[in-house]
Amino acid sequence: MRILIYGLNYAPELTGTGKYTAEMAETLQQHGHEVRVVCAPPYYPEWKVAKGYSAWRNACETRNHVRIWRAPLWVPAHPSGLKRMVHLASFAMASLPALMKQTWWRPDVVMTIAPTMLNAPAALMLAKMTGASSWLHIQDFEVDAAFDLGLLKSERAGRIARFMERAILCRFDMVSTISDKMIERAMTKGVLPSRMFRLPNWVDISAIYPLQRVNKFRDELAIPESAKVVLYSGNMGSKQGIEVLAGAAHALAKREDITFVFCGNGATKADLQKSCEHLSNCRFIPLQPVERLNELLNLADIHVLPQRGDAADLVMPSKLTGMFASGRVVIAMARPGTELHNVVSSRGVVVPPENVDALAAAIEALVANPEQRAALGAEGRVFAELHLSPAWVLGRLDDKLRMLRGERAGLRTVERKDAKAGNPAAASPKAKAAVKLVEIEKID
Repeated sequence: MRILIYGLNYAPELTGTGKYTAEMAETLQQHGHEVRVVCAPPYYPEWKVAKGYSAWRNACETRNHVRIWRAPLWVPAHPSGLKRMVHLASFAMASLPALMKQTWWRPDVVMTIAPTMLNAPAALMLAKMTGASSWLHIQDFEVDAAFDLGLLKSERAGRIARFMERAILCRFDMVSTISDKMIERAMTKGVLPSRMFRLPNWVDISAIYPLQRVNKFRDELAIPESAKVVLYSGNMGSKQGIEVLAGAAHALAKREDITFVFCGNGATKADLQKSCEHLSNCRFIPLQPVERLNELLNLADIHVLPQRGDAADLVMPSKLTGMFASGRVVIAMARPGTELHNVVSSRGVVVPPENVDALAAAIEALVANPEQRAALGAEGRVFAELHLSPAWVLGRLDDKLRMLRGERAGLRTVERKDAKAGNPAAASPKAKAAVKLVEIEKID
């Protein structure tokens, strides 16, 4: 099957949507599909185009047997609400030529990744032109998040954006997203249940696993052997609510047996560092290469997953998968009834969002109870093994893609028979196109 993936982010980005899109593309290629990707040059989460790539030129490369077209985009050094919109629009426009080149390749499935929804109209157009099935995979509900998090504030703009989002969502043959709550939200926007598919983020449990030895990062960061490490690793942006960790570090500054480690980059990192610059219990390190990820995640005695209360079901933090797989206990900040709360509460600790005192108290309680830390960490590991392995998640995706392809192939065959029988409906351009595509498939 020929599968075209159209999305903003892709490898070699180490975190977020790009990581998962690349792993999905490479796995589908390994399953025998021919996969192509149209994306931007890597820039996230540093908000700076990576060395060796250009923000202003088109480029083409092959990475792990996947053919990739890189389209230009504008990357703001200091992203704000309006700048983010211009940033996303720049890619949507600049990527059109690369996307239209795929018309001659005639993909069987056109899959677009949200964010950004600005790519979706072009993806639908290409699918219609080529007779391909259209698939939208939602990592974030970016329209809701932009307004609920205050990145955009105009009520009129909100109404227009939500109307357009709803109109676009309902035109895809299949819409997938990463959690049950996000599926529910998509259905409130008009997507039929029969067109929904749950595609959670995954974690390579053979690459991320508990280590039973002294961690190498302790020496590198001069962390005393007696200190318990509270680790945050990932993007440092507005929707993470990461400022609460600085508050907890201040609240526990007198505890010499607790050290906070912040690993990552993002728009709010500078503010976080400034807030903690006089604290001896804090360490800051950049994002680590893939080969050191397991070592990093095992540095934690306690993983912390902050989340703004108003973002709880708009985004499902992808970093949670690695936390569980590491076998270390997780403290998450989430409201009751949200998916994050439901997932963590039975195999970790949940405290209210943006509550510094509750977070500090939960950290102290876990530091004082090594048996609870070990038991909850083991529960998280079991959950990762059963429900988050790539073989299970991406195997289901492969099955669904083949099923979708079979349904479309069946429709084309029926339309072709109708055309031969002189069915008046077959006189439509869509039916004629279907006949032509069936013939092409037989030749292939």
